Amino acid sequence: MDLSLETFSFILFLGAIFAGLIGSLTGLGGGVIVIPLLTLAFGVDMRYAIGTALVTSIATSSGAAAAYIKEGITNIRIGMFLEIATTTGAVIGAIVAMYLDKMYIAIIFGLVLIFSAVRSVNKKDEKDIDFIAPGDKLGVKLKLNGSYPTKGGSIQKYNVHNVAGGYSLMTLAGILSGLLGIGSGALKVLAMDTTMRIPFKVSTTTSNFMVGVTAAASAVIYLQRGYIDPALAMPIVVGVLIGAFFGSKILPRTNVKKLRLLFSIVIFILAISMIYNGITGKL
Repeated sequence: MDLSLETFSFILFLGAIFAGLIGSLTGLGGGVIVIPLLTLAFGVDMRYAIGTALVTSIATSSGAAAAYIKEGITNIRIGMFLEIATTTGAVIGAIVAMYLDKMYIAIIFGLVLIFSAVRSVNKKDEKDIDFIAPGDKLGVKLKLNGSYPTKGGSIQKYNVHNVAGGYSLMTLAGILSGLLGIGSGALKVLAMDTTMRIPFKVSTTTSNFMVGVTAAASAVIYLQRGYIDPALAMPIVVGVLIGAFFGSKILPRTNVKKLRLLFSIVIFILAISMIYNGITGKL
């Protein structure tokens, strides 16, 4: 039975609230839920789903980024420097997506979901890391080293390592963002957290700051090709913002480790479904 536009929009809105809630609790963003929701549950074309997810990323990133910058956690210099890599990659990814068969996009998306789920569970403990150890000379030249306030009121300083390696990973993250319509948060955090040895709180907030610009670069390509539908984007954007707000309130009282494990299982199932439907041509 065909749904009316109002009913369809309301169901999308409810699904988007769930996506924003889960995305904010796990740090992976709402796109990893929004795209499977649209493609698997509603049969929306993969490219329209990606265009919708990109618009959603711009909205959610813009709102959260302002708060983190005000708190002094986000490293704007690192964000602006690495944004060159992610934006370049995003434009390349978006152009490739226009010509790549949907089957391959679905398979790549599924593989990235599996990687994101594994990274979400295996987050490292920072207690034994010396963040003030001498860093990369390039990091010093570019003035990327910084500091951020802690809960106790003290200042935690840190030095940046392996700038070139982090830049390369960010380019790959940008390509995947443009190709798949997701923030590629797992890869961005991997680049800053693991490769550049930036404190996790700084890497996640800086990644959030970058997501909006990266998504905007990709969204221009999708908009020009007519793959951004306001009827899809509006209820999704509003729902994800509401879900993310509630997620930020729930997070302090939640067992994050168990939540990430549960979420990773769900994401793994979605990943297999995306890969299967891509291979069988059902998307």
